[in-house]
Amino acid sequence: MRFDTPLTRLTGIRLPIVQGGMQWVGRAELASAVSNAGGLGMLTALTQPTPEALSAEIARCRALTDHPFGVNLTVLPTRSPPPYEAYLDAAIAAGVPVLETAGLVPADFFARAKAAGMVILHKCTTVRHALSAQKRGVDIISIDGFEAAGHPGEEDIGGLVLVPAAVRALSVPVIASGGIGDGAGLAAALALGAAGVNMGTRFCATAEAPIHPAIKSALVAAAEGDTNLIFRPLRNTARVLKNAVSNEVVAIERRPEGATFEDIAHLVAGSRGRAALEGGDTDAGLIWASQAVGLIDDIPTCAELLTRMARECRDRLNAAAAACHDA
Repeated sequence: MRFDTPLTRLTGIRLPIVQGGMQWVGRAELASAVSNAGGLGMLTALTQPTPEALSAEIARCRALTDHPFGVNLTVLPTRSPPPYEAYLDAAIAAGVPVLETAGLVPADFFARAKAAGMVILHKCTTVRHALSAQKRGVDIISIDGFEAAGHPGEEDIGGLVLVPAAVRALSVPVIASGGIGDGAGLAAALALGAAGVNMGTRFCATAEAPIHPAIKSALVAAAEGDTNLIFRPLRNTARVLKNAVSNEVVAIERRPEGATFEDIAHLVAGSRGRAALEGGDTDAGLIWASQAVGLIDDIPTCAELLTRMARECRDRLNAAAAACHDA
């Protein structure tokens, strides 16, 4: 099955489904499997310890697929920033066709990527930020609803409103992100005017995802209410799976005297989250997850998942069309 949307035309993929960049998860095994299944796989640049390691990972992905894939580069304020420019240089030098960006991306990053012929997909949580990114030349906006894992912003707007609002305001294609885990979600996104979807959590529960089987099983077992919002008092809201660590973070943040980042830093360290993903202890660290966990009930291969989603999407859209009749 093949779809024809601005997303598929710009990126050369068959199905309008993007695997978003995820720290520690966006590796060659997963990205190549998504691309081979007809979607757009995404390597996460900062999962690799150095730009040179990213170059090697890109080469490894190319050995596993001859279909398009991208590289995610998320730029965040930090006391000791990684060499973002060198990671971008590695992706450009390797001829990666798509760059997924998020965060505080410098304007010259967009300019350099465009000059190299890359399609730029930028993730935003508000329409005003999306408009700003459009002015800076991005090709596709991924708009993240409040349902999303990671950092869904501070305005708490769900995708049912945010996606069509972005479609109305923007002239570049919009793809829907946050809480999407099946073909019905893809159909809904297309009906709202989006050119496709961006999924993260759903791809964590696939056979090819490079994380421990116990973590995948935890995602299958979780319901839609089994996520926590942390960092709310810090105005840096993040959605993660409910577990001992995230429950403790929430409890600390709710203390009457308040909390600082230093109060929870030992709990939210990235090294602890990586250990959880790789070791399988679901209470060892933060596990980033969207409300789409309520839609996950199996651990298919990426090919099985995308084939099923395409079929479900077609069936839902056909059923919706059949329900409409002239008076």
